[in-house]
Amino acid sequence: MAGGRTLGRRFTWLWAAFAVSSYGTWIGFGAFPLIAILVLHSGPAQVAALAAVGRAVAAVLAVPLGPWVEFRRKRPVMIAMDLIRFAALMSVPAAFALGRLGFAQLLLVSVVVATADIAFRAASGAYLKGLLPPADLLLANSRFESTTWTSTMVGPPLGGYAIGVFGPVTTLVANAVSYLLSALGIRAIGGGEPVPERTGAPRLKARDLLEGWRHILAHPVLRPLLLNAIVVNGLIMASEPLLAVLLLDDLGFAPWQYGLVFAAPCVGGLVGARLAHRLVARFGQHKVLRTAGALRAFWPLGLAFVQPGAPGMVLIILVQLGLVTCCGVFNPVLATYRLDHTDPGRVARTLTAWSVSSSAAIAAMTAAWGLLAALIGPRAAIAVAGVVLLVTPLLLPRRVDRHPMGEDRSTGTKTAAKGEI
Repeated sequence: MAGGRTLGRRFTWLWAAFAVSSYGTWIGFGAFPLIAILVLHSGPAQVAALAAVGRAVAAVLAVPLGPWVEFRRKRPVMIAMDLIRFAALMSVPAAFALGRLGFAQLLLVSVVVATADIAFRAASGAYLKGLLPPADLLLANSRFESTTWTSTMVGPPLGGYAIGVFGPVTTLVANAVSYLLSALGIRAIGGGEPVPERTGAPRLKARDLLEGWRHILAHPVLRPLLLNAIVVNGLIMASEPLLAVLLLDDLGFAPWQYGLVFAAPCVGGLVGARLAHRLVARFGQHKVLRTAGALRAFWPLGLAFVQPGAPGMVLIILVQLGLVTCCGVFNPVLATYRLDHTDPGRVARTLTAWSVSSSAAIAAMTAAWGLLAALIGPRAAIAVAGVVLLVTPLLLPRRVDRHPMGEDRSTGTKTAAKGEI
C-alpha cells in the first residue's frame, strides 16, 4: 500500500521532529487567549488584538526572511528557529512565576514565535522538496497532515487537563520543550546539505524580497489558490478568539470542555489526510482541490448557533468534524501542488510570501472581527464570518495545470518521476 512505504531515514527524523513540535503546539492550543482571559482578565478586543498584532508584525518582519532562508542551508535555519521559539515561550512561565507577566509580554512573544514560524515553514518546505523525489511529496505531506490532526485530537484535552490541574501557563512549558526536542531531531537527520548558489549581486535586492509574490501572482493556479486560502483561513482564524470568549466567558465552558470540542473532531482530519493521495489518484488533483476546498467553507456558520452544555458541545463537534475532514484532504494536496510548481531556487521565497500573505490577512481579519464583536457581540460576529465563507468557493481556480515535468497529476499516471503517489 502506498501509504505504508518508507521514505528513508532522513525523512523519518524530519517527520519525528515535526511530530513532537506538533504535539507540543496542540497541547498548548489556545494558551495565549486562555492566559489573557483567565490570568490578565482581557476582553474580546484585547484577545483579538493578541492574535492580530503578533501575526501582523510577524508578517512585516518575515518579508526579508524569504531570501535570507533561500540562500542558506535549511537545517541550521530550522534548528535556529526552534531554539528561538523555545526561548521566547519559556519567558512567559518565568515572568508568571515572578508575578511580572503582562499583556505587552504576551504580544512580544506572539510576534517572535509567529516570525520564527514563518521562517521555519519556508526552510522546511524547501528542505523537503530537496530531500524527496516529486513522486513522494504528496505522500510525505499527507503524513505531516495526518500527524497534525492526530496531535490536534490528543493535545487540547491534555492541555485543558494540565491547565485545570497545574495552572494556565503549564501548556506553554510543554510547547517550548517540544521545540527544543524538534531541534534535536532535526540535528539528528545528518547528511550533507550544499550551500544554495546565488546568482547575481550578493546583496539583498528588492527583487529578492518580491520574488515569491512574483511567482505566485504570475501563476494561473497558485494565484487563486492563495486568494482562496488567505480568505478562508483568515475568516476561520478570526473567529477563533471570539469563539474562545463565547465558550469560556459567555457560555461558561470549562477549559477541558473547550479543548475536547476541538480535539474529538480531528479524527476527521486524520481520515481526510490518509485518503488524500488515493482521492487524487482516482479523481484527479483538480477535482479534489475544488471539491474539498469548496466543502470546507460550508461548516463554520454552524458555530454561531452553539448553546451551553451538552447540546452545544455536540454541535461544535459535528461542525468541526465536517470542517477538518475537508481540510485534511485539501491541505496536503495544496501543499504538494505548490511545491511541484515552484522551482527549487525560489521555494523558500514562495513559501515565505505565502505565509506572510496569510499572516497579514489573518491579522487584519482578526482585528476587524474583534472590533465587530465589540459592537455586535461574539456570536453575531462569528455568524457574519460564516456567511462570508459561503462565497469563498468562487475564488477557487477553475482548472489545475499539468505537472511541470510532464506528469498529469490529475490522473496519477507514472512518468520519469518514477512511482505514483
